Amino acid sequence: MIDHVVFWVVDMARSTAFYDRALQPLGLRRITGDDHEFAGYGVPGKGYFWIGPAKEAPTGTHVAFAAPDRPTVDAFYETALAAGGRDNGKPGLRPQYQANYYGAFVLDPDGHNIEAVCYAAG
Repeated sequence: MIDHVVFWVVDMARSTAFYDRALQPLGLRRITGDDHEFAGYGVPGKGYFWIGPAKEAPTGTHVAFAAPDRPTVDAFYETALAAGGRDNGKPGLRPQYQANYYGAFVLDPDGHNIEAVCYAAG
C-alpha cells in the first residue's frame, strides 16, 4: 500500500498553481505548503500527493488518481488543460488495460504524466 507520492518540480509557484486547479475535480486540495517548500494535496489531515523543489529538471513520472465516475475523469482532463497542462491522452476507454478502464492523461508543467481513472461501467 502506498502512503504518498512526491513529484520534483523546477518552479514551485507554477506547479502549485497548476495542481491547485487540476486536482480540484478529484476532491484533492492543497492542505499544506507554500510556493517555495513542499506542497501536499489530499484531504484534511492527510497529504497523499506532494510536490517539492528540484535542483535540476526532473524526469517524467506517472501517477494515476482514482475518480469515482467518468464525468469526474472528463472534468479532471478539462480542468488540468485549462490550468496549463498538455494533452497526453483524451478521456476514453482503454480496454487494453481493462474492459471498463476509463482514463485521461495530462502532462504537468514539468512533463510528469498525471492521470485520472475510473473502473466503473459506463
